[in-house]
Amino acid sequence: MREEHRIKQQVLHAQTDQNAADELIRQYLPFIKAQTAKFIKRIPLEGHDEELSVAMFAFYEAMLSYQRGRGAFLKLASVSIRNRLIDYARKEQRHTGTVSLDTPVSDGENSRTLLDETESASHEIEERYERLAARNEIQEFALQLSAFGLSLSDVADSCPKQERTLHTCMLALAYAKENPALLEQMVANRKLPLAQLSMGAGLERKTLERHRKYLVAILLAYTNGFEIIRGHLRQIKRKEGPQA
Repeated sequence: MREEHRIKQQVLHAQTDQNAADELIRQYLPFIKAQTAKFIKRIPLEGHDEELSVAMFAFYEAMLSYQRGRGAFLKLASVSIRNRLIDYARKEQRHTGTVSLDTPVSDGENSRTLLDETESASHEIEERYERLAARNEIQEFALQLSAFGLSLSDVADSCPKQERTLHTCMLALAYAKENPALLEQMVANRKLPLAQLSMGAGLERKTLERHRKYLVAILLAYTNGFEIIRGHLRQIKRKEGPQA
């Protein structure tokens, strides 16, 4: 079951089951914190920052209002959280007044403004969450590879050394993407569909067999939400073969 489909099913179930709703909020608390951090330009603290409570309620609202066919749930939740936080910030400003972003926060020749500090903190938070997302994605990818009896080092060792061979592997990937049933078959059977890839893409089976480990990895990257890994593959394919 693909990641986005799994999330949609969880959300729809949570609409009629409060325990499932509470569990979904706990499961996606890192996501809610990340969305809050983007808005307040720092990592929110549970029990301290009211913005986090606002964001959690917005996530819950998005969960209850979500309907089939409305697209990716997390995108909807992200918009809902941002809108709620904007409303909250406006109410707070009416009560406390507005602080100018040009207010200096240091003395001397290297004086910086509140805006400078805010932008710097924002970049630091984004980089931190990008590193965390990459680490989590690689760990999940390694876990799913293990179901095929493979490790990340196995994949690294089996990467094609010749451009022609890499091009062949990318052609196999392109064919598999056009025929998603092959990807589903591979995940279900824990086995690379070599015969179908060879015949369908018009490629030599022996070449595909020699690079089975690498092919399993690149095809697996397109069966789940491995956006970072797929981004790396797209960079490779700008030079080698059809676009991913």
